[in-house]
Amino acid sequence: MFAMTASKLREQATLIALTEVAPGPWYQVADVVEEAGSAVAVADRSHVFYDEGQAVIARLLADRVGDAMVEHWANVIERTLAECPNTRLLSVLDNDYPQNLRRVYDRPPFLFVRGTLQDDDSRSVAIVGTRRASDAGRAVARDMAAALVERGVTVISGMAAGIDTEAHTAALDAGGRTIAVMGTGIDRVYPKENAALAERIAESGALLSQFWPGAPPRGSNFPLRNVVTSGVAVGTIVIEASATSGAKMQARLALEHGKRLFLVESLVLQEEWAQRYRSRRGAQVVHGVEDVVAALESDREPVTELQLF
Repeated sequence: MFAMTASKLREQATLIALTEVAPGPWYQVADVVEEAGSAVAVADRSHVFYDEGQAVIARLLADRVGDAMVEHWANVIERTLAECPNTRLLSVLDNDYPQNLRRVYDRPPFLFVRGTLQDDDSRSVAIVGTRRASDAGRAVARDMAAALVERGVTVISGMAAGIDTEAHTAALDAGGRTIAVMGTGIDRVYPKENAALAERIAESGALLSQFWPGAPPRGSNFPLRNVVTSGVAVGTIVIEASATSGAKMQARLALEHGKRLFLVESLVLQEEWAQRYRSRRGAQVVHGVEDVVAALESDREPVTELQLF
């Protein structure tokens, strides 16, 4: 277990308590806690909110959280982290909370992390697609992942079967970094066949989960996982995905988050939804990894002239 001060533990326990009693989406907790600069300041009403919407939410949260609840969660956090070796609990206030994720409106207020996060992970791309991938799709995912890490880009995916597994494995085999965003508790691997892959990722990259350890792979978890996968990355590459797949959902989220969306050419030729998405602002059809890298490099170029729109 990582060492934690008493004040840090109280902050985290208060944040979890606020999340437990939240009447609406969890990102509203992240909003008020970031505005106040402290979960404790929300619970004890010591911060003055000038935005009326935030003030209403903060009052509702403070009305529902008491000292006994915070003490309960402090005990749960200590016990949970003791049972999950090499795992940390990050709040949205922590410096090492992923910066790209911090900028999206629907970020989770906390994350469990196993492994290491690095500053260079801010230059990261998600590779996603169907669990029932074709041989051609698997090959494209492998080639994309290997080529990206060779250029210093961190590969992010959801550790599902199919495209996700190929992307993580190829990134590791090429000696690069990869981050897996999990739809389960951080101590549970889904599918079970990826247990060894999860260990490899934790050794040289990171596993992330917004779910409490022990959480099973519920269907409702995966859309939330897609939010984090999109949020942590600067862009998403979709390899293969039907109109009802989670990868298509992540394509939508990437555009909502103001991220780059890269649609592999073969996907656009096969799927009507991808043909519609190709014309949306932020979307781009790519023929290979060079198109992705060129887009990333253009985003890093400094603005030298004032542009008026």
